Amino acid sequence: MRGFWARFLVTAIGLLIASELVSGIVLAGALPLFVAAFVLGGVNAIIRPVVVVLTIPFTLVTLGLFIFVVNAAMLGLTAFLVPGFIVAGFGAALFGSIIVSITGMFASWYIGPNGTVDALRT
Repeated sequence: MRGFWARFLVTAIGLLIASELVSGIVLAGALPLFVAAFVLGGVNAIIRPVVVVLTIPFTLVTLGLFIFVVNAAMLGLTAFLVPGFIVAGFGAALFGSIIVSITGMFASWYIGPNGTVDALRT
């Protein structure tokens, strides 16, 4: 359960960083931030795998670059579902999803599957 909360907070931090760096992403406060992080986690767990499987031909033809489009679509879907979280256009969704992904990648180096800080253990 700690792993869920750790990844939830990392996603929230990634969304906050994206809203600060990308001019087309707006968060109307703390509540939309946490709701968006929760919804994005659900969208990535339930809808994204289906979309990834359905878009395998495009992903193969573009040598994997179409995954960026899928990630941007998931961020856009999250913005559609969460009031107070606005993503203005595909460009903002693309750059925002890259920022959220990079934040998650860095956090995955330190947070294990059970939520413990594995990289800093001696």
